[in-house]
Amino acid sequence: MTAAGSEPGRPSYDAGSFRDPSSRVWRVGDRILRGLDDSAAAAYETTSTSRFFREAIADRRIVKTVTVDEPSPDERDWAVVLEHERIPVVTYPHEWSFSMLQDAALLTLRLVRAAIDEGITTKDATAYNVQFIGARPVFIDVPSFEPYLEGEAWWGYRQFCQLFLYPLMFTAYKDLPHQPWLRGSVDGITPEHARRVLEGRRSGHKGYFSHVWLHAKADRRVTDASADTIDEMKKAGYTRALYIATIDRLIALVEGLEWQRSESTWGDYSTRGHYQSKDLILKGDFVRTIAARRRRSEVWDIGANDGMFSRIAATHADVVLAMDTDDLVVDRLYRELRTDGTEGIVPMVMNFADPTPGIGWNGTERPPLTSRSGPDLVLALAVVHHLALTHNVPIAAILDRFSALDAEIVLEVPTEHDPMVAKLKRHKRAGTHDAYTLGAIESRIDERFDVAERMVLPGGTRMLFHLCPRRSPSPARR
Repeated sequence: MTAAGSEPGRPSYDAGSFRDPSSRVWRVGDRILRGLDDSAAAAYETTSTSRFFREAIADRRIVKTVTVDEPSPDERDWAVVLEHERIPVVTYPHEWSFSMLQDAALLTLRLVRAAIDEGITTKDATAYNVQFIGARPVFIDVPSFEPYLEGEAWWGYRQFCQLFLYPLMFTAYKDLPHQPWLRGSVDGITPEHARRVLEGRRSGHKGYFSHVWLHAKADRRVTDASADTIDEMKKAGYTRALYIATIDRLIALVEGLEWQRSESTWGDYSTRGHYQSKDLILKGDFVRTIAARRRRSEVWDIGANDGMFSRIAATHADVVLAMDTDDLVVDRLYRELRTDGTEGIVPMVMNFADPTPGIGWNGTERPPLTSRSGPDLVLALAVVHHLALTHNVPIAAILDRFSALDAEIVLEVPTEHDPMVAKLKRHKRAGTHDAYTLGAIESRIDERFDVAERMVLPGGTRMLFHLCPRRSPSPARR
């Protein structure tokens, strides 16, 4: 929806929209514009005057969209130019937790169901049509809606299965994280691959036969015969009633999917047991003091865990990305934020040691996080020792990566005497990480940053640093 890095006032093409020749999206400064050709403009005229669309705009299930009377932002003479509400930060399905993907799927299905009652369908159903404002999913691909033609099946069915249903089934039925599968392919999981994973003695799972096995069988038959499944459905007398029944069954199926591990650990999952309570309180105060000094446009909380520090930062920021490599803890945080109605924190499944790369055409169709987002403040609390000792990333490389973000950093450094550091080292060959010492880390910090503040936590084995980019004047040291 957005394209990071564009110069103010200069159009920046959003590569994620290039597959649809009937429309195109640009970012012009902080504005999100979309051009529509004649056919897309006619479809939008029908859609925008429908009751379901107006209601979905009003209750913020569809991104706020208006027609603007201004020249097209590129050389093409578009029939209509739309302006969309800007999504603060774009995230992708391989960065969502199970409940986030499930909510995005249900939003898509319920919009399709409401649309068909007014003779409108969608020409696709990719998960990339949905974004999150905090813990609220919003549908962003307005030109996806078009008039329904009697006898047609739902064109978005295959995409929905590959990018929503199969990933959800993998987690609900097999306790497999969906993120690596969707990160591995911009088009999602094929019916044949889903069949291979889900088949077996327990292949009687709800929805498996009709949406996986039959779909995979049809794929093989169509490939062999070079047939067109949509034309076959028309010839077989596919009706609007069958269309509606398919959507209704999918809604019931997706609503009923549960990640059992999430349900069983919902009440007591936490990983803060290694902190002394006083350390945790003072750490929160340190973050609160720095966050309150000025309002930030965007904050990254790397290793957010239960979101304690994300919530502190969110009171002084437009948006906080709460990142954690643990998809279970991200799912829990999302569900809490959803219950609270919080919109300033966006949870993300993200391993900072292995961040999601650009995927799709030319590696730029769905760009990496740093091309979509740029933080003013980064919270790197209880992270550096995991990067260094678990993932074997050199301290210098870790600090170089933080420095490249050109943001203020709140960094927590457990010393070589910290119990968690000792625990992580027990699984390493003796002598491998002897260079992990507070003195060596501080020396490398001083080479790269202006250190505004240092604090030793009461436990005595952890230090907090407030780091500023070397190019900018640092606040007075305390």
